[in-house]
Amino acid sequence: MATFQSFYGVITKIDDFWTGSEAPTGCYKLMSVQNKEGSIVNFVVTPNTYFVDHITMVVGDPVIGFYDANAPVPLIFPPQFRAIVMARMVPGWNVKVDYFNEQLISSDAMLKLSIAPFTQIILENDQAFTGSLGNRNLIVVYGAATKSIPSQATPYKIIIMCMYSDALR
Repeated sequence: MATFQSFYGVITKIDDFWTGSEAPTGCYKLMSVQNKEGSIVNFVVTPNTYFVDHITMVVGDPVIGFYDANAPVPLIFPPQFRAIVMARMVPGWNVKVDYFNEQLISSDAMLKLSIAPFTQIILENDQAFTGSLGNRNLIVVYGAATKSIPSQATPYKIIIMCMYSDALR
């Protein structure tokens, strides 16, 4: 099972990334992200990386990148992770990528989802999702949350990570 971690900062550089394989040049990118403390993370962006709202990112954008903390990584500095999900940070929006159980509580027990009629529930290809949300990896976009533990939030949007979830089984 994946353990999602995130890194928040500003994109400082975007370069083509050579994989050493037969992948066409330009299909992979290396996004350098620097946080307020000066720490840098390089995200390898693949054709399978999901961009929330399909936004094209540019240098200077505030972003949050999510990666699988259980995946092997090269022992280099700055750290380099394969980006699973990238989101441009928008004031008033929060983004969480995690496994949510049957009660819609995240694996770290820090967020519980309350679904509203206006919550958009879609697949990664933007098609409507009609199945059960529980026991799945989800990308959740939400605004305000309660200060309780777990925090409770009513998401604006939930994206079901079917392809990534199926690959884990």
